[in-house]
Amino acid sequence: MSDDLHDLYQDIILDHNKRPRHYGALADYTHTAEGYNPICGDKLTIFLVLKEDRIEAVQFEAACCAICKASASMMAEVLIGKTLVEAEAAFKRVGELLSSELNLEADLSVDGEIAALAGVRKFAARIKCATLPWHTYIAALKG
Repeated sequence: MSDDLHDLYQDIILDHNKRPRHYGALADYTHTAEGYNPICGDKLTIFLVLKEDRIEAVQFEAACCAICKASASMMAEVLIGKTLVEAEAAFKRVGELLSSELNLEADLSVDGEIAALAGVRKFAARIKCATLPWHTYIAALKG
């Protein structure tokens, strides 16, 4: 990965950590779940408003590392307005970004900011930090 691209990914993660989007409890949620990563102590709660098959709102509260908070922030941005089918595709895509050696330059053009998580795959122990919000979202759907 080029230094410029690495810096861009780092800036995106730092920005979402410092200024998380959709942070805070959601009063009228329809689904919620708590996630915990005992390896590093990440804890978060995901709140969803689901109407029919569309995600109308996502918010989260967290006491977690920068990677986890940034991932939750980006996840909320990606999921809002999506159907459950589209959200499932996004969930699978994040799994691919974190587990395979794809072309990172191409990932950024296809996946936008969420592609910044691809840099985490170099640090196996941190992959759980990046995926915790996504797995907690799935747990919230399952009720």
